[in-house]
Amino acid sequence: MIRAVVFDFGQTLVDSADGFRTAEKEMQHKAHAALAGVPWGDFLSVYREIRLRFHARSDFSRRRIVRELFRHYGRTSEPAVFEQWETDYWKRIKAMTRVFPETEDVLETLLARGCRLALITNAQGQKTEGGHRLGDYPRLERFFETIIVAGEGGIPAKPDPAPFRLCLEKLGITPQEAIYVGDDWRIDVCGAEAVGMRPVWLQHRSVKRNWPAVETSAPVIDSLERLLDIEALLNEGKR
Repeated sequence: MIRAVVFDFGQTLVDSADGFRTAEKEMQHKAHAALAGVPWGDFLSVYREIRLRFHARSDFSRRRIVRELFRHYGRTSEPAVFEQWETDYWKRIKAMTRVFPETEDVLETLLARGCRLALITNAQGQKTEGGHRLGDYPRLERFFETIIVAGEGGIPAKPDPAPFRLCLEKLGITPQEAIYVGDDWRIDVCGAEAVGMRPVWLQHRSVKRNWPAVETSAPVIDSLERLLDIEALLNEGKR
């Protein structure tokens, strides 16, 4: 029996896709301008390779990415510059983030039906802890009895099993009694499955994105409204 639904945050409860794309472009142009003389094509190739390496270990800090980028080119800059770029990066994303239209209604309905709600989200790499974007959305935060911000406070980032297990421990339930809803194949779907939780892969219809072409037994949904019939959804995933 499913007793709890556990969610990711970004691109699961809120849509930040356009914000991330815009913030990335702005960050790239700032860094390229500061690295005077580096050809754009070479810069972009190196930037993307470094970003991929950092993301592979669930490190989303833009200041650390650009610091490594500058190191690659034998350049230096004041730490305050990188910190300001990162601040600007997350401000842009915040300004362009929108809650998915169905999010609040779905959370409200699940809670009214007696379903327990929790959230596991990775820290976003900001300089200070406790600054996760969820705090900007108190109307969403109120729904969750347990919130785990992985990647800070000594908790490893997803897909490490530790944040998933910590959440289950706080809820006092087994992995089989929870489903985990997220948008990222490696971090969310594989991470939840590895600890025995039932993953649900959200590929929201309003998000423009190249989803990984992988075979999975996890149910794939294009709207959070599909969670309102959990039993049918999980049976669909078994086919």
